[in-house]
Amino acid sequence: MSPAVFSHGDLRLYLLSLLGEAPQHGYGIIQALTDRTGGTYTPSAGTIYPRLAKLEEEGLVTKTVDGRTTIYSITDAGRAELESRQGDLAGIEEGLADSVRLIANEVRQSVQEAMKSLRADLAAAARAEKAGASPRPSASAPSDERATSRENLHRADASINAFRARVRADLRTHVARGGVLPESVVADLENALDAAARAVTRAITP
Repeated sequence: MSPAVFSHGDLRLYLLSLLGEAPQHGYGIIQALTDRTGGTYTPSAGTIYPRLAKLEEEGLVTKTVDGRTTIYSITDAGRAELESRQGDLAGIEEGLADSVRLIANEVRQSVQEAMKSLRADLAAAARAEKAGASPRPSASAPSDERATSRENLHRADASINAFRARVRADLRTHVARGGVLPESVVADLENALDAAARAVTRAITP
């Protein structure tokens, strides 16, 4: 979701909504916005603090300073405005939900594309191996083939580990940021991995 989801006045109202849940400091508000949008929108301090100051001027928010930390709280007037604009707030929430679904679809597509590429690479490697096979191997061929096989095994291990690390990091980051991980995405991943495993077995089976 781009910042455009928060059109004119939307971010102001959403800040009131967050403070309506509990008092919060500026960094906590920024983190909450990041979490609620699945990590696709992280506002800067230069975006949030001026809006909080404006809300304070309007009497909708108050702040208290505790050492180096400034805590913002919603006032009764702020709660009254929040109550009067529940319909607008519901529309904003729907936009956020749509953005999270979009992220889930992107994760699913990323997994499918990665597995499709892996299957194509495996098939190409198998074809190249068959095309390069000599019908009359020399005496040194078995030794050379074993050395090549060991090298290819290391390459395969590296590819598998890199894929695992990439997908795992993407999924963990997505969930840590408050994103939704649908069961369908996991099912697609399981099916793609199973298909890749079968492709490997077919490629190496005489």
